[in-house]
Amino acid sequence: MIHLSQFTADFMIVAVSDFSFLSLFLQASFVVKFVMVILLIASIWSWAIALEKFIKFRILKSRADKFEETFWSGRTLEDLSAGLAGDIRDPMARVFSAAMKEWNESKATANRGDGALISAQQRLNGVMNLVVNRELAKAERGMTALATIGSASVFIGLFGTVWGIMNSFRAVGEMKSADFSVVAPGVAEALFATALGLIAAIPAVIFYNFFTAELDRYAGRLEGYADELSAILSRKLTKGS
Repeated sequence: MIHLSQFTADFMIVAVSDFSFLSLFLQASFVVKFVMVILLIASIWSWAIALEKFIKFRILKSRADKFEETFWSGRTLEDLSAGLAGDIRDPMARVFSAAMKEWNESKATANRGDGALISAQQRLNGVMNLVVNRELAKAERGMTALATIGSASVFIGLFGTVWGIMNSFRAVGEMKSADFSVVAPGVAEALFATALGLIAAIPAVIFYNFFTAELDRYAGRLEGYADELSAILSRKLTKGS
């Protein structure tokens, strides 16, 4: 019996001395495994969102550069509108297309008096603001998920940590011993849950802050263009052209 007990203790020490990710996962209790899976999925999800956002903002910036270069090339608004020929993949192009459609419908009635002119200008600004807000809402998709992952992952990992520590105390109570082989499994799974929580949370927070700044810059650029276009079309409405 003495030899068997010693063998069992040695085996448990060897078992808990394997701290590879797979071993820590397999040794964890069901609840902590569930927490680990959630955190792993959250981490992968945040990286997928970040990759999609990085590509999207690169495309938006490239298309905006090309459109602004064309817009300020000196061509008339009518020529630009005809030149688009339905190619309005860029948000700026969609703002321009919607504004030109409203301007064409309003210019015939804008010269009926100051009230008609003000109403036409308000409709024009309203249409552009609607398109701008819709395009910014599209660009913002996924940001809420990043914010949620960044804020919740730490607490989910902390829950796994608390559960792992509870398992350690439970094992101590059952075995009537605070030996390393008794305490180590629960402590190891607790620390691993903490680490996974941080691994999921830290990149998500960094991604959220980075893409929030990118979104703010693009929003300022898109709204600035809408304001410039509104001023140009308002002058044309005033002149009745």
